[in-house]
Amino acid sequence: MIPKKLKVIDLFCGVGGLSYGFAHDPHFEIVAANEILPNMAKAYALNHPTVRVYIEDVKHFNAKKIQDDLGIKPEEIDIIVGGPPCQAYSTIGKRRKGDSRGELFKEYYRLLREFNPKFFLFENVKGLISMDDGKLIKDIIKLFESLGYRVRYETLNAADYGVPQIRERVILIGSRLKTDFEYPKPSRGVGLKPYLTIAEAISDLPLITSGKDSSDYISRPNNEFQKCMRENAPKILMDHNSPNNNPKLVKIMELLPDGGTPDDLPKELRPTSGYANTYCRLWWDRPSTTITRNLSTPSSSRCIHPRAPRPLTTREGARLQCFPDDYKFFGSRSDRNLQIGNAVPTFLSSALAKAILDNFSKENVLKSPDYSGHSIKGRSNKVKS
Repeated sequence: MIPKKLKVIDLFCGVGGLSYGFAHDPHFEIVAANEILPNMAKAYALNHPTVRVYIEDVKHFNAKKIQDDLGIKPEEIDIIVGGPPCQAYSTIGKRRKGDSRGELFKEYYRLLREFNPKFFLFENVKGLISMDDGKLIKDIIKLFESLGYRVRYETLNAADYGVPQIRERVILIGSRLKTDFEYPKPSRGVGLKPYLTIAEAISDLPLITSGKDSSDYISRPNNEFQKCMRENAPKILMDHNSPNNNPKLVKIMELLPDGGTPDDLPKELRPTSGYANTYCRLWWDRPSTTITRNLSTPSSSRCIHPRAPRPLTTREGARLQCFPDDYKFFGSRSDRNLQIGNAVPTFLSSALAKAILDNFSKENVLKSPDYSGHSIKGRSNKVKS
């Protein structure tokens, strides 16, 4: 009996954070991915050269296309993963004419109906639970259940799984397997190992200043996390450069204490606009707050480096999302930060992929007498989390 690879389709794939755990486990095979943003799709393709990436609106993606292009029948797809952009949900039920964002949820449902996979994973922002006073999540579950899935959801914090960042996400799963799915158990948090900190995540990266860059590490890996991030790293450190901020902003960042806010500044330097988390410094010995596409923009989020008078670099943002140092991003700084900020942390993906594999293993569906396929060489990802 030859081990059967579980075939996966990745919808709204982004740069590949949600599918990372599946791509680096030889029991899974991602056969196709869909992404509408060209630079995002290019980055995904650079990191997943064996996956057929469809750069198009999801409404044009369908089962017939996969069968015609790849020779894979709908019933051969075991798992669908994906997280439709959260903007779509603000318009469901109140959608204005011509606003296509409200159709994304329906497209996810359509593709589940076409492929009829045994299992799906649907990821989204925590705010999904409270939208429309909780009615939306109930409607989503009811719609998925109409396809015959047993559906449940939980809110998971990425920091509980070894990610150096507080990042809560709704993980909704649907299953046709006989045995119940068990969410991965946390490895860090109360009563467990302490959360991984920013210092533990990035202390081997140079403390460059505003407008500068560096392609050299300042030390050997200091811990297991850094070893994991640098396992297959190129000799030249990529994406470690800082935007050239104006002198007043640099002065503000110089004066902020660890974890500081504008309230810690002299009155004449305090910004006159912004939100509660803008122009704020991160904490060196704590996990990061949630990384967003604005990870290099102090006026948009808490993203000022704990030790240097500058915002985070693209590489530091990637580290906080647990993308290894050989992971490739594509386009401008803004493009790359969007790819990172919109992603699911890779360690959370790996924990979910393992839990899904465990669920399938109980069903005895991982062996096929006539299966012939190629093995995928994956990263070990053996970090102590």
